[in-house]
Amino acid sequence: METRLHIHALTILLLISAQPPSVAGGLCRDSCGDVPVRYPLGIDDGCGSPYYRNMLTCTDNTTLRLRTPSGTYPVAGADYADPHLVVTDPSMWTCARPFTSVHAAPFSLDTSTRFSLSPRNDHLFFNCDEDRVIVAPRPAICDRYPDRCDSACDNAGYLCRNLPGCRDALEEGNMTCCTYHPRAAESLRTMMRHCEAYTSVYWRAVGDKFPPYDQVPDYGVRVDFEIPVTTRCLKCQDRRRGANGTCGFDPLTRDFVCICDDGRNSTTDCADVGGSGHGASAGVVAASVVFSISAAIGIGGLVLYIRKIRSNKVVTCGVQSNENRFF
Repeated sequence: METRLHIHALTILLLISAQPPSVAGGLCRDSCGDVPVRYPLGIDDGCGSPYYRNMLTCTDNTTLRLRTPSGTYPVAGADYADPHLVVTDPSMWTCARPFTSVHAAPFSLDTSTRFSLSPRNDHLFFNCDEDRVIVAPRPAICDRYPDRCDSACDNAGYLCRNLPGCRDALEEGNMTCCTYHPRAAESLRTMMRHCEAYTSVYWRAVGDKFPPYDQVPDYGVRVDFEIPVTTRCLKCQDRRRGANGTCGFDPLTRDFVCICDDGRNSTTDCADVGGSGHGASAGVVAASVVFSISAAIGIGGLVLYIRKIRSNKVVTCGVQSNENRFF
């Protein structure tokens, strides 16, 4: 009788541990503060594309942040028609505050990810050591052969004469300015060793004006991203079929999962009510990880447990540690 009670109690514990932890709101969050979060991006594990897993966080449900090798940065905006994020670097100097020297690691990206620095970014460096940095007007030949001029910092560029928000700021003080187009993050770090401060300006698209008036400079770093297009994801999101799904993935296997609004996961789409759907909460995309671990440990542990209580009915309680923690 006592053996049956122990087995029954263990079965209940295994069932409880197999219940997936809830994702905020029950489903994949589609925004963080004022910034929309849609496929391929995600802030809940298993949401979006696995290519961008754990790269975005949502602080206090108000501030979206991007993780990079140089730090974690606030995201000011996101565009999915022209896929990019606009990131702000608190160490950058802008006209909104008095000039102070800032020797900090400039914003950089991991080149192994699907994020990339947009060619629409311009980096401005201030008060550079001209014994270490080539500071000179950009030669006219650079317009035809820009790859040959990446080592020069142009002190006659448009942005140095028209800083966003303070057009004449450099004329009123003793600051020097030059614009630079780095090929890699190491180039930025090298420049920061010989300049007092930097800022990043990206060219923001506006309205229906004709070039070159369809873009204006603004502070920030534009980070482009790719949108992987797959047949399964298109089918999952096909509202015409009543699919009402969100593209996600299994955190354990990284396989595609269609996350449904009605609380199911499916390997195909939410309109498919056949055997491909799963009854566990759809927003809980980490369920397969928990269930797989629970099943593996539970089945093996249950066998050992039964053998143990048959030979010795004195059972000690297990200790939950960081190694076996499920939640």
